[in-house]
This record gives sequence, C-alpha cells and structure tokens, in this order.
Amino acid sequence: MEKLNQLKNILQEVHDIQMAQNLLEWDQSTNMPVGGALDRSYQMGTLAKISHEKFTSDEVGSLLDSAAKEVSSLNSDSDEPCLVKVAKKHYDRERKVPTQWIEKFVQVTATAQTVWEKAKADSDFALFEPHLTEIVNLRKEYGTYFKPYDHVYDPLLDDFEPGLKTAEVQEIFNAIRPRQVALIDAIKKAKPVQDDFLYLNYAKDGQWQFGMNVIAKLGFNFERGRQDVSVHPFTTSFGWGDIRITTRIDENYLPTALFGSIHETGHAMYEQNIAQSLRRTLLCDGASMAIHESQSRLWENLVGRSYNFWSHFYPDLVKIFPSQLGNVDLDTFYRGINYVKPGMIRVEADEATYNLHIMLRMEIEIALLEGAIEVKDLPQIWNEKMQSYLGITPANDAEGVLQDVHWSGGMLGYFPTYALGNIVSAQIWDKVAEENPNLQDQIANGNFKPLLKWLSENVYQHGSKFEPKDIIKKVTGNTIQADPYMRYLEDKYKGIYNL
Repeated sequence: MEKLNQLKNILQEVHDIQMAQNLLEWDQSTNMPVGGALDRSYQMGTLAKISHEKFTSDEVGSLLDSAAKEVSSLNSDSDEPCLVKVAKKHYDRERKVPTQWIEKFVQVTATAQTVWEKAKADSDFALFEPHLTEIVNLRKEYGTYFKPYDHVYDPLLDDFEPGLKTAEVQEIFNAIRPRQVALIDAIKKAKPVQDDFLYLNYAKDGQWQFGMNVIAKLGFNFERGRQDVSVHPFTTSFGWGDIRITTRIDENYLPTALFGSIHETGHAMYEQNIAQSLRRTLLCDGASMAIHESQSRLWENLVGRSYNFWSHFYPDLVKIFPSQLGNVDLDTFYRGINYVKPGMIRVEADEATYNLHIMLRMEIEIALLEGAIEVKDLPQIWNEKMQSYLGITPANDAEGVLQDVHWSGGMLGYFPTYALGNIVSAQIWDKVAEENPNLQDQIANGNFKPLLKWLSENVYQHGSKFEPKDIIKKVTGNTIQADPYMRYLEDKYKGIYNL
C-alpha cells in the first residue's frame, strides 16, 4: 500500500491546514477584537490557498489513481477504499475551482462576517450590502465552474448536500408545505397555550449552568470539546479530539440559550463519536449537512422539547429560577416551550413554522443566483415573503434579513439542509423507537446513553464514508420521506392543542 500511504500523508497535511483554518474562524467569532478582521481575512485566505493547491496537485491525482488499484481487492465499505473514493470525488470537484477564487472567497467572507456582526447589532443592512453583493457574485462565478447543470442552484446545494438536486428539494418542500400550513391554520383556531413565563428575566449565570449540566448529561464530552458564547450559535471541529460549540444567551427569553446549546450538542456528539480510525482524514466529518442537521434537530426537538425530557430536568430548572417558574407546573411549561406562533427569528421558531423560514430563504437564494432579484432589494423582499409565508413583518433588519450568519460566510445553498434535517430526524427517530421500545422511559429517567449508543453505531461512527442517501437507506431502509415528520408534528400538536 505504498501509494495509499503517500496519499494519506498528503491528505493528513491538508486536513491539518483546514483544522487550523477552523481555529481561526472560531476565534474570530468568539474572541477576536474587531480590529483584527482584515489581518484574519489574509491569514485565512493564505491557509485556504495552501490547502487547495496541495490537495488539487497533479501528485495527488496520480496517487489517487494508484491507491484505487491498491485497495480494489478490499471490502468496499472498509476505511481505505472509502477514503480513496471520497478523496477522488472531492479532488475532481475542487480541481474545477481556481485557487485564486478560493483565496479571494475566504478573504471576502472573513471580512464580511465582522461587518455582518456590526450591521446586525446596528440593524443596518446598508452596511452589509456591498459585502453580500460581492459574495453573491462570487457564488454565481463558482457555479459556472460546474456547468452543465440542471439548475444554477445545484452546484451550491451540492456543497452541503452531495448528490441532491434543487428539483428534488423543491418536490419535497412542495409535499410538506400544504400539510404544515393546514396544521398551523388548525392551531390558530385552537385555544392558545400560555408562554408568558418564558419572557421573564433569567440571569445569564443560571442559564449557562443549567445548559452545561444538560448537555453533559446528553453525552457531550468536555474532555474533547467546550462551549463558548457567540453572536450566532455554531459548531466547529479542530480535529477528532477537539470539537467546539457556542451558544447565545438572552436574559429575557429562556429558550434561546438552552435549545441553541442542545442543537449544537447534537452536531458535536455526531463529530465526537466518529470512529477514531478516521482521525486526520477526509472521512472525519459528517456525511452531509442534512444528516448533520438531522442530529442537531433530533436532539433539540424530538428529545429536548419532549415531555419526558422535561419530566426529568424541569425540577432542576425550577430550583435555579424559583421566582419565575415556581408557580408554573410541568404541563404548562411543556406546552409553553412548544407554543406555535409565527415569529421573526428562525433559530427560535417552533417546529410547526420552522420549515417555512427555510423555504423562504431557499426561494431568495435561488432568485439571487438567477438574477431575478438584487441584493439591494433584499430587506423589502424579505419582509414581503415573511408576510406572505407567516403573516408577520419584521420591524427592522436585525430581526429580518440580517438575522442569520450564513450569507456572510458565503453559505448560499446551506439553508435547505435544515428542513431536510427535520424530515430525516423523524425517519431515524422512528427506527430508534422501533429497535428500542424503552426509549421514552430512558429519557424520562435522564438516561441518554442507549440513544447515543444507537446513533453512534448506526450513524456517527461512519463519518463521511458513505453518501448521505446511502446513510439514510442503511439506517431507515428508505429514501428521504416527509410522511414520518409530518405525522410526528401532527400527533404532537394534536395533543398540545387538543386538535
């Protein structure tokens, strides 16, 4: 396996450079002073350039061909053949993109994130507009490297959900939209549930400590990770032994920090339970963002917003916040955290309305790439779509078009994976429940080890060895199917709202 070992050595160096780049990104979002933005953009651009040149070299192409022959007799599902197969796919894709584009894109987005943070704080889209315009133009240019394609959005979507086409996502969304709208309409006619107690003052220290205790019990490994605070919650990896998450704390709205922490913990536990044999390789990553989001949403919603979860944790929360929650019983609290009401902020949206936020963003991204709309018009377009989809209009840019970090990072094509993750999470959940009939009792007792073990064995340990469609097929026996998710939502809210 001489050529394979030579290939591995180069791929490990590429991986190390990319992890160093992740470290710079994490620091930018958590600790870096504002004045460091320009310097950081150059540093990250340089690392991206070195990584891209090293990975797309002729030498790597030759080694891939030779290594493929060396591993041809091995089990196709074993680590080495999968590594060569995945590396070859990435190599062929990245060879199409000029190194100069990579370097510029990273520099532009590194600067844009700092500008976005200020623009959001000041609710000033005009400050961010020129940066977003440049990013959209760069993403349009990126798409041209992959012609011919069925749709201009396909190459960008493929960055985050390999193998899935825009038309397929639109078909899935078209199937679930009527059922979600019907569910929301039914809930609007029902007696509202109480949630005013969630909007009291909850001290940051108490929220932080409670959240830390929860994610530790879920299975987050603090020996190989940590949690910090950032403007927008995220998860990043510096390697198999160092997975970082962040959260955002709102002292006047209790769910923000906790569910943000649980969501990112779902991502982190996926990464922390990838097989150690995949360390320092291209395979030490999630299969796709939809698979990744299926896990963050599974832990956040199917676990974290469940009645049995709170039957275990609620007494601890009341002890920390007795004046706010002492007179709120468990049933009232459970209904409150599952309150359905169209809201401005995606990350705080209830499960019934969440996917509509995603559909709105995907429509905007497609229109931007098609040239049907311009960046300068986004605040108005955003507000019109919010009114059309959810019947509400943002009061300012901060709670409207500037609320998400994704566009500052150039991540057009990412948003659909959130809704796809919701759908896949329910499919996986049904399978877990089928094979573990004691699952709900375990959750009520605060025992999350069997669930984490099952997910690790069936999903997490494989990293990105397999295509996302293959992972879904292996785990659920089916393709992406919306019905389990819609059944879950309809059954849940039927109970909460007596529909």
